[in-house]
Amino acid sequence: MDSTTNIAASTEKQPRHIAVIMDGNGRWAKKRSMPRLHGHQVGMDSVKSVISTCAREGIEYLSLYAFSTENWLRPEKEVRALMMLLKTFIKKEFNNLHRANIRVHTMGEIERLPKDIYDLVQKVLEKTRNNTGMVLNIAWSYGAREEIVRAVKAIADKAASGELDPATIDTQCVAQHLYTANIPDPDLLIRTSGEMRISNFLLWQIAYTELYVTDVLWPDFREEETLRAIAEYQTRKRRFGLTDEQISVNA
Repeated sequence: MDSTTNIAASTEKQPRHIAVIMDGNGRWAKKRSMPRLHGHQVGMDSVKSVISTCAREGIEYLSLYAFSTENWLRPEKEVRALMMLLKTFIKKEFNNLHRANIRVHTMGEIERLPKDIYDLVQKVLEKTRNNTGMVLNIAWSYGAREEIVRAVKAIADKAASGELDPATIDTQCVAQHLYTANIPDPDLLIRTSGEMRISNFLLWQIAYTELYVTDVLWPDFREEETLRAIAEYQTRKRRFGLTDEQISVNA
């Protein structure tokens, strides 16, 4: 733990933006012959741990995949339970986030959330919008393909109305119509539970993101695992399509 902490505490090659696919709550509970909900409840402690660790380590942006558009298709009882957990988390942790100077941002179809939870989210966004610390970007009712379609429609509407010249549409234009407009692309994407897939998360934004997959299930992913992922990232050589020689010249 000490050596990992020392490496991760270094500001050299520190990722600005970390994204996390939080997976494995159900399997964690099943291995212990417990209800899936218990896995989600313990997973909330991992959320708190990762947020505090990243804020302390100077990470500027942290994006958490909390609830996908596909998750609405889960059994109704589980969806209701997840919504209640979300509501409880907001109520219990909001003051801590605000005191830590963390600015909360959301992406996804949050209007699909139950009204009482939607209203709570809006209060958190408004209360923290002037905070200057880490940006906590939470994906609720989010799907990357839906996000891209939404951006394309917005661009098409502007082009049709004459507000936007189609000849000027480029990657920067598309990026500015995504939920993550003005947020840098993730440097590091962490996926827990060992699954080797992206699961419709930030498909546009992770074009050159470093991937880190761990077999650790989300409820067991805490400070040490977070620091280990950062330390692994710091050993990577990011080329962005260039050769090693070009990187050396530009360094």
